[in-house]
Amino acid sequence: MEYKNKGYEINIFCSSKNQIKRFKDIFERTESNLIPGLIEKSIHKGFVNHEEKKVCYSDHEIFDRYHKFNIKAGFSRKKRVTLNELNQLEIGDYVTHIDHGIGIFGGLQKIEVNGKKQEAIKLSYSERDTLYVSIHLIHKICKYNGKDGTKPKIFKLGSGAWKKIKLKAKSRVKKVAFNLIEAYAKRKLKKGFQYGPDSSIQHELEASFIYEDTPDQVKSTSDIKNDMESPQPMDRLICGDVGFGKTEIAIRAAFKAIDNGKQVAVLVPTTVLAFQHFKTFSERLKDFPVTIDYLNRFRTNKEKKIIKGEVSSGKIDLIIGTHQLVNKSIEFKNLGLLIVDEEQKFGVSVKEKIRSIKENIDVLTLTATPIPRTLQYSLMSARDLSIINTPPQNRFPIDSNVISFKEEIISEAINYEIQRGGQVFFIHNRIENIQDVAALISRLVPNADIAVVHGRLDGKKLEKIMLDFISGEYDILISTTIIESGLDVPNANTIFINNAQHFGLSDLHQIRGRVGRSNKKAFCYFITSPYSSMTKEARKRIEAIEQHTELGSGFFIAMKDLEIRGAGDLLGAEQSGFINDIGFETYQKILKEAVEELKSNNFKDLFNDDLEIKSSNNNFQIDTDLEILFPDDYINNIKERLKLYKQLSEINNSIELKEFKNNLKDRFGNIPYQTIDLLKTVELKWLAIDLGFEKIILKNNKMICRFISDKEHTYYLSGNFQKTLTTILKNKNLCEVKEKKKNSGDVLLATFKEINSIHEALNRLKIF
Repeated sequence: MEYKNKGYEINIFCSSKNQIKRFKDIFERTESNLIPGLIEKSIHKGFVNHEEKKVCYSDHEIFDRYHKFNIKAGFSRKKRVTLNELNQLEIGDYVTHIDHGIGIFGGLQKIEVNGKKQEAIKLSYSERDTLYVSIHLIHKICKYNGKDGTKPKIFKLGSGAWKKIKLKAKSRVKKVAFNLIEAYAKRKLKKGFQYGPDSSIQHELEASFIYEDTPDQVKSTSDIKNDMESPQPMDRLICGDVGFGKTEIAIRAAFKAIDNGKQVAVLVPTTVLAFQHFKTFSERLKDFPVTIDYLNRFRTNKEKKIIKGEVSSGKIDLIIGTHQLVNKSIEFKNLGLLIVDEEQKFGVSVKEKIRSIKENIDVLTLTATPIPRTLQYSLMSARDLSIINTPPQNRFPIDSNVISFKEEIISEAINYEIQRGGQVFFIHNRIENIQDVAALISRLVPNADIAVVHGRLDGKKLEKIMLDFISGEYDILISTTIIESGLDVPNANTIFINNAQHFGLSDLHQIRGRVGRSNKKAFCYFITSPYSSMTKEARKRIEAIEQHTELGSGFFIAMKDLEIRGAGDLLGAEQSGFINDIGFETYQKILKEAVEELKSNNFKDLFNDDLEIKSSNNNFQIDTDLEILFPDDYINNIKERLKLYKQLSEINNSIELKEFKNNLKDRFGNIPYQTIDLLKTVELKWLAIDLGFEKIILKNNKMICRFISDKEHTYYLSGNFQKTLTTILKNKNLCEVKEKKKNSGDVLLATFKEINSIHEALNRLKIF
């Protein structure tokens, strides 16, 4: 006000539109005549310019938020896991061709078609059969991922054995998919509570978050709000690595429900996590009119009785608890949202109770478990899925080391952490001798304050120790895996995991995620017995967890888990046998095919909007005698060419294609005509799919476009088909349509003459 009275111009620089809205709300409520300029631009620090009489503030200074440094997009590297990086093919690897089965990868080979050079992928099958697959069909090939060490069966080409295995797998998958989609369909037909748009108090909560939202957090929050504001009950899964901000998303969803007069239940797998979430939610919502409490086995009977009474009367808005929350003794006055943290850690009976509660309320499930466990749901459309891949700003990968139990290393690492003002976790998962370990650590670091926690401790004592550790009263916490899920202590940045060889891979990943949750460098030490005394599986787990330390490496770890244990352990015993027969990625493809068939036949009404389509990218084929490839003298590394062909096959829009083209030019120089034509085939594919073609043959100066083979497909009832047919009939001089008999049935073909290049093919299809 002082500067305003002196005639200074006042501006506030805001990092987002939300912050601008927040300031407008504040100034409207205060009815002040001080209305500053609000500018959407992030600056590091405010300043005063006395010469020009200008005062500039930054929003993060006013609200005491952390300031995010923006890095130029050209120099930032998204830590996203791609299947290209994950499945680098080597000669001799097993690969699966969706139509021909499992073969052995033989690399890229040059072949001649009508005197023109083509590039193809060589696959070897039983009895010396060889298949050359065009690079335009690279999407039909994937690396075989089955149980590690198990050799898959390779059949002779054309024997029919693969077709039988595929049909058998598809029929089993369809049963699983049908039940899940049916449940989803019933849910979609039900009416739930429709929440109103965000209120000013909701904006206030979100703007008070002291960190900058990551792009994936923004997207997930938006997805949840759209679900909650629709008339159907929400069933969304938020999947993200440890420490990537899932809890903040849950807090916003919970607050939206409470703001609309509903109660919220947060279901967690462990007593420690219930207490931790209670602290986190309470801290985040302390300035808002929300009543929060928690239930776990450590609350006394008297406390439980009071809490249950307040839940049933509606006095408690948000209740956090373990499996006790789904007991019949709990009655809610007006439950609107159930948040489930790490659903896979609950037993079968609890999961059944969750399903019965789900009927008419919104459900939000959070998981840090790597993606393959949840892949079924997303592919089957049985649950909406949001993935958080972006790590928070200024977060470092955890420095992971495998060591033997050497007192010198342990002592040095603990002392280093304590000297820099940090705290240490030491995980020892045997209660019988955990006190002996505590005595040993005490001898190694005599000046450190040490606490011990495990599941047999009295509840109040356990909670007090955890609280004291979080507030920094202990230097070292020696614990069982009771702290595995959810414990958030930003100041603890060194962790030891004793006898790490006895833990599962995803468990090691989860436990390691207890550190590295701030902008400090974090260290994880896996203490193991000698490699020679470990089982083969244990060695592979330790090697995988040590190798994959990048932020967001959960997907790598999940795929490695899949290889070591076999898919059955991750996806359920029902599917385990045939997944190992066909490979995990082929299972996904078959699952997708089965789901598309179910959508277009059994559940046509429910998914009508999705099916207004044409053909699928996965089924589309281009067969040509034109020279369309990356020439050897342009990209001479075979592995690099293969990687680029795969990337090109996965591009879905013109922006990605332009970026791909620019990257090519930057890395390899001016693009040769063969590669320019290769890039144009991607555009040709998009155009053809839009028009309802599933195959294009470009040979002998002709272009033959084959319509979708399935005559029952909804495409033939769509306006799209009628429009395409009408245009063809109007341009008979350019194109003719005829039906041709094939073994699999009649197919409809559109033939264009005098087509000598991809450019001409593109122009001809553009008339539609």
